[in-house]
Amino acid sequence: MSTFVAHKLINLMLDSLITSKTRLKLLIKFFVSASNQGYLRGLADEFQESTNAIRKELNQLEDAGYLEKKSEKNKILYRANTQHSLFKPLQKLIHTFLGIEDVVDQVLSRSGGVESVSLIGDYAKGLDSGLIEVIIFGENINQAYLLQLAAKVAEKLNKEIKLYFNINPQEGQRIILYTK
Repeated sequence: MSTFVAHKLINLMLDSLITSKTRLKLLIKFFVSASNQGYLRGLADEFQESTNAIRKELNQLEDAGYLEKKSEKNKILYRANTQHSLFKPLQKLIHTFLGIEDVVDQVLSRSGGVESVSLIGDYAKGLDSGLIEVIIFGENINQAYLLQLAAKVAEKLNKEIKLYFNINPQEGQRIILYTK
């Protein structure tokens, strides 16, 4: 089965299994990187959703054991439960959905001083439009390498990839994929 066909099947499967766009955004946020965490108001701002919608999904994901929470400075922080038996399969599914499978670690090690990577645009909204937009912040970033790699990945996924370096995102949703 080609990578393109597998990617399309994953997208169809996720869209049919996860009908809540808010839940999909939360799963992407927490499972793309085990170090990602967030609190209710921050997630509501990040996703431009009501705190009630975020709270409902966080509670359901925590009740199912996919997320864990801890109190820190009068805030409740949520993060993926890495001890859950489905953590690795879910993380792989999210990576496949985003088209980043096994390249994240390799990219970060070769791309210079990357401090953060954020997904913006349609994919941050949970929509598969065919355009993947990514903002990369950092110092001494190897832009040539990242642009070359983006072109290869775009061809492999049959999608367009736009990289932005050290810019502030416009109003809209974003999902932080990596922070140092």
